[in-house]
Amino acid sequence: MYFSNKIKLQFAFLLVLVSCFVYGQSNVFRVTLDAGHGDHDFGAVYSGRVEKNINLALVLKVGKLLEQNPQIDVIYTRKTDVFIDLIERANIANRADSHIFVSIHCNANKNTAADGTETYVMGMSKVASNLEAAKKENSVISLEKDFKQKYEGFDPNSPETMLGMTIMQEEYLENSISLATKIEDRFADLGKKIRHGGVKQAPFMVLHKAYMTRVLVETGFISNPTEGDALNSEDGQNDIARAIADAIISYKREYFGTDTSDNIPERPTPRVIEKPVKDTSSTTSKKVIISKDSSAAVFKVQLSASKKKVELVSSNFKGLKNISVASEGKLYKYMYGETTAYEDAKKLLQEAKSKGYDSAYLIAFKNGVMIPVQDAIK
Repeated sequence: MYFSNKIKLQFAFLLVLVSCFVYGQSNVFRVTLDAGHGDHDFGAVYSGRVEKNINLALVLKVGKLLEQNPQIDVIYTRKTDVFIDLIERANIANRADSHIFVSIHCNANKNTAADGTETYVMGMSKVASNLEAAKKENSVISLEKDFKQKYEGFDPNSPETMLGMTIMQEEYLENSISLATKIEDRFADLGKKIRHGGVKQAPFMVLHKAYMTRVLVETGFISNPTEGDALNSEDGQNDIARAIADAIISYKREYFGTDTSDNIPERPTPRVIEKPVKDTSSTTSKKVIISKDSSAAVFKVQLSASKKKVELVSSNFKGLKNISVASEGKLYKYMYGETTAYEDAKKLLQEAKSKGYDSAYLIAFKNGVMIPVQDAIK
């Protein structure tokens, strides 16, 4: 009897340990960081500034910041100067069951005056400049062995084949845009130029194969002498790394909750200051007001974010009416429509996209405070 009870106690203790381990693992937020290019794939090279080296330095710095949080597990596609196939980079994230995938790169242009940051999400944009950016990054598959068989005839130089790529877009797009926006917001806080709205869509192969929230960050132009030198400097890399890490922490807090280990300070959640639309058209404009006493969540479509304050007239928003704005730090965030019905909100989103706002996405508020969309549709 004594031995029987002892065995039962040991078994119960083991169950407790296993339960604690499983619970701990379930609460871990997994981030895969991808340093673009590597080894014989140098990426862009200008005046001694080598993209593959800068990408790796940035990834290691971002990872070091995130690893300070015991609730974040950082996975790297590479930590040294090695070449990794595009599809394998995504598979590393897939095998780790990561929550997000962040691929870090530097931009380049023959026009050495070009500068600023861009963060891409996977999408079927037909904008020529976006396609060119994707073609440039996708072209590295030609350096891989048996790439024609591996990618089933995919031609990185053909926009038609890129636009034909199938993706699980709806499942991950909104969250990807949210993460991309947070990254660009942090870059704006650094005083960096945000190119044409910052968040863009393009068919990148490395994003296409990652089945999770995924973004590709162009941290600046290595071809620009001033910006390139900053990217190649210790101080410049530290600033960029902290901005990206801060955005990831903010995303984690919004979608996966917070804990005491989230030690990168987050800006306070913005309260929406609604303003009536002063439309100069013949149609009477409607005031857009969020009831701060309502228990129902309210959905809106975020169109863009900018340091520039724009008059809320339909002519400034491609004919869309019911425009509102919220200020957060140095940025103005412009929103379209308002509804408490999620299905109606999706229709508003499609309308915004049909007007050319390809990177628009849904946001939600409750009692005047922004909340995760997932919480709003529960």
